[in-house]
Amino acid sequence: MKNILLFSVLIFSSLVGRAITPVGEMKRQMETLDRGLVAVKTENGVFVSWRVLGNEKDVAFNVYKNDKLLKFVSAEHATNLTDKSGNIEDRYVVKAVIKGKETDSSKEVKPWKKDYLTIQLNRPEKGMTPPHIAFIRPDKGIVREYPNGQEYTYLPKDCSIGDLDGDGEYEIIVRWDPTNQADNSCSGITGPVYLDAYKLNGKHLWRISLGKNIRAGAHYTQFLVYDFDGDGKSELVCKTAPGTVDGKGKKIVLGTDDPDKDWRNLEMIKESCGYVLNGPEYLTIFSGETGEELHTVPYEVARGEISSWGDTYGNRADRFLACVAYLDGVHPSIVMCRGYYHKTTLVAYDFAKGELVKRWTHISDVEGEGAYGQGNHNLSVADVDGDGCDEIIYGSCAINNDGTLLYRTGLGHGDAMHVSKLDPDLPGYQVWEVHEEVAGYEKYGYEMHDAKTGEILWGGPTSEDNGRGLAADIDPNHRGFEMWSADAPGVYNCKGEKISDQKPSICFRIYWDGDLQDEILNKTTISKWDGQKPVPLRTFTEAQYTSGTKAVPNISADLFGDWREEVVFCDAKDPSKLHIYTTTIPTDHRLYTLMHDPMYRLGIAWQNVGYNQPPHLGFYIGDGLENIPWPKMYTPE
Repeated sequence: MKNILLFSVLIFSSLVGRAITPVGEMKRQMETLDRGLVAVKTENGVFVSWRVLGNEKDVAFNVYKNDKLLKFVSAEHATNLTDKSGNIEDRYVVKAVIKGKETDSSKEVKPWKKDYLTIQLNRPEKGMTPPHIAFIRPDKGIVREYPNGQEYTYLPKDCSIGDLDGDGEYEIIVRWDPTNQADNSCSGITGPVYLDAYKLNGKHLWRISLGKNIRAGAHYTQFLVYDFDGDGKSELVCKTAPGTVDGKGKKIVLGTDDPDKDWRNLEMIKESCGYVLNGPEYLTIFSGETGEELHTVPYEVARGEISSWGDTYGNRADRFLACVAYLDGVHPSIVMCRGYYHKTTLVAYDFAKGELVKRWTHISDVEGEGAYGQGNHNLSVADVDGDGCDEIIYGSCAINNDGTLLYRTGLGHGDAMHVSKLDPDLPGYQVWEVHEEVAGYEKYGYEMHDAKTGEILWGGPTSEDNGRGLAADIDPNHRGFEMWSADAPGVYNCKGEKISDQKPSICFRIYWDGDLQDEILNKTTISKWDGQKPVPLRTFTEAQYTSGTKAVPNISADLFGDWREEVVFCDAKDPSKLHIYTTTIPTDHRLYTLMHDPMYRLGIAWQNVGYNQPPHLGFYIGDGLENIPWPKMYTPE
């Protein structure tokens, strides 16, 4: 692997116990999942859907209804059916058939009454801040004073998923943000952030309070949920501080630090009130099963001199990102990131034998070199150079699996990015990105570049910050992905040719209707692009999107059923409820669960980070599924 050493500091730490595996022999650790059987009452009967695993290439199925064989589904057929005589009281079971013999059996399920599952949440109690002053719109000089404090309530925001207890079924992890959460550019005291875990049946497993020394806002708490130690159960890792309380009620503290000290700036100064710019910073990994602290280390890279990050009041010093990456090609590692406008840092850890073990540190703190100033409000992970190990695509640069710089395009910061097999005629992966800064957008406000080399393949200038962009395969008349953005004049095919003057919304993509193209998810409506306009397929009238103008779901992922994706929204009237929607449209296409495609699964892990972006597959399906790659994987015993 070619290493381009253009950054200021790179520190390696040896990792004991993980041998180097030849590329051809690499098998990635993936989750042990159950059949994910779901049944839904529809106007046409009962729609039944289940998953194929990534190691089940030639498996057939017997579908049982009320203990009697309903249908045999061959290894070539899609894993869904509509039972026209089905009703709400029927019971369904699916059993795998290998070489004519039944093997494992799914859980027995009864049909849902509607096409969504509701989870009742335990909404935190409202609270009151200390007296403070808040610069809520510095760009417009808007200041609010709260001499008696500010009341706040809670809303369920970004979510993640993982099998927390090892039963083969996903649980959902919810981040509760207070209603006075703040952007980094705005001063003011916020309420604390909570992280909750729930079974899909609504059972509340645990709650972590991040405490008063972790400010609430989209750029502060980036949490990862994944099985980091290969025990078959996911853990949760995030930034913590004195005042954080784990799921067992224990205060987290290192050494002689005071667990109760308040490190917030409480001075009634509009520019600085509410920021947390002093005091200890931690990184903690928690048990997904109990919420208990497993190990805590000092957070790296620490804030240090605030001005080194690009301003003096703490906005850019506390811009965080995070991801999971298979840095050795076999095991998942944790990558925690700080900074992207100027100074940029990434630190990689493995979780082994109950401890966080640092793998490497990357620091770019020299302008014009390395990753300095090249980061986005989001990131992606993929094996872009074909060595079997993942790289981190950080925006206008990429970081090798060993922590060295792979490339920088020099186009600077952006708000959106998409990585996949965008152009199936080209080798490897491509990156679609939009740019915010003048030095970038005057040349390329939008562009597609090679994910391995950073070579700009095509693009164009914009007249201002190009704040949004989306890539998805929405048009079957053009091979490959289509791409569009807020300030570009239309929809482009993967060759850079404009194919429409009209543009769809620029929020999320989703697999929903059963063909091999993407659908558009805008706010709470899924639509099909007909080449000139979106055609609505389903509007979730009970639902409320999150993240304000970003208008994204709490999470979208292939949670159960066949390979199509589910989408999760908060209830529009009751913030203590989440709805998980699933499609009931039949499909003739058979594909293993998207969660066993490593690139897609990692996309679910980073989906909640920064400005949420939708996941993408690591291969192109628009040509059909006959020659798709099957994952090289193993599952924990």
